[in-house]
Amino acid sequence: MKLQIMAARWQGEIDVPSSKSMGHRHLIAAALSRDTSYIKGITPSDDIEATIEVLRSLGVDIQRQAEVRPHRYTYLVQGGMQSYSHPIVCDARESASTLRLLLPLAIYSDNKVLFTGRGRLTQRSLAPYQALCMKQGIYWQQSEHTFPLTVQGHWTAGTMALRGDISSQFFSGLLFVLPLLKESSTVISTTPLESAGYVNLTCACLREHGVAIQAKENAVYFIRGGQTYRAGTYHVEGDYSQAAFWLAAGVLRGTLTCSGLNRNSLQGDRQILALLQQMGGHVGWEGDKLTARQSNLQGIDIDVSSCPDLFPVLAAVGTQATGVTRLYHAARLRYKESDRLHAMATALQTLGATVTERADQLCIVGPTPLRGGTVSGSRDHRIVMALAILAPFCQHALQIEDAQAVVKSYPCFWQDIQKVGGILTQEETI
Repeated sequence: MKLQIMAARWQGEIDVPSSKSMGHRHLIAAALSRDTSYIKGITPSDDIEATIEVLRSLGVDIQRQAEVRPHRYTYLVQGGMQSYSHPIVCDARESASTLRLLLPLAIYSDNKVLFTGRGRLTQRSLAPYQALCMKQGIYWQQSEHTFPLTVQGHWTAGTMALRGDISSQFFSGLLFVLPLLKESSTVISTTPLESAGYVNLTCACLREHGVAIQAKENAVYFIRGGQTYRAGTYHVEGDYSQAAFWLAAGVLRGTLTCSGLNRNSLQGDRQILALLQQMGGHVGWEGDKLTARQSNLQGIDIDVSSCPDLFPVLAAVGTQATGVTRLYHAARLRYKESDRLHAMATALQTLGATVTERADQLCIVGPTPLRGGTVSGSRDHRIVMALAILAPFCQHALQIEDAQAVVKSYPCFWQDIQKVGGILTQEETI
């Protein structure tokens, strides 16, 4: 689908969607309890639905109830996986979070599980799990292109060492399962741990559900065995990864307010607040809401290794900041839903921005007027949303291909764009 976007400026308030990262985690923790839990405030998306369907495939009963807030649901999760006499199929769709967080649970379920997936997920690495499963004697069979992937076996408690420079999701996946083993375990990263903040999110979620993880220095985690997940009622906070688009849009051209965010959140993408402020952005709390106002921005150097999901929106902001914006330590972004370095460089250059792509970084010189016209969203939800906020700077209407990609994380994004001043026209459907 190609959408045409026109906007003079952005104005209004957005009820930020729920944190996708925390939604995954609360649903999984609830599934591992022995009773019914209520996970409130979830904004559905393709990735969240992928996790729910995999949990259902493993025998977990999950029901959905609509809430008063638009696009919000409460999920009733009856904890407990089932053991089947036949192989079961789990479709991770295009969600790396679903696959990496739930693969250890699939093994723990005592089933023979065949995972499927599609899109760029077929190119996302599972090497840390594969190496660990081989050491533990767990059956692992996959095709050249990852799927189908079949696993079966039993986890053995003890010391587990794995690489942390591919994704922190491998650590989070293990932390869900290891507390359920009878004996204690230790998980160690053999490399610097990328996006360690996401493991902190996992530990915080587990703590809410009654499970304790002891985090030590240098990415070492001690997990006491024999623990039990506590059922209950849990609320999913707003997503700073999604709020980033609105906060950026506000400092670029407009005044936008975000509600539903946790001021003391552990989400790594909460960095967007400090980063925009460092660039000169007027962003701050007004009561329990976060407001961004049009500002004169300056380019800065930003290490995106701990906040990779902010890369596309920061690149967009850089086109309208004075001087050079350098986004570095970004090589890992070539293996996301798209090659995000190349996708953003190409799209911004097409619009007329001055961008230099290097192996692990982008350098953007601004501010530059943008031509508008047609750009590719590279079938990547975050690329599409980052490009959309540049509509007010385009001399001609901005047309974004693959606009439907937002369903992966933010299905109501285009409705919210209209809410704050965007005029949309659907150009074609492919």
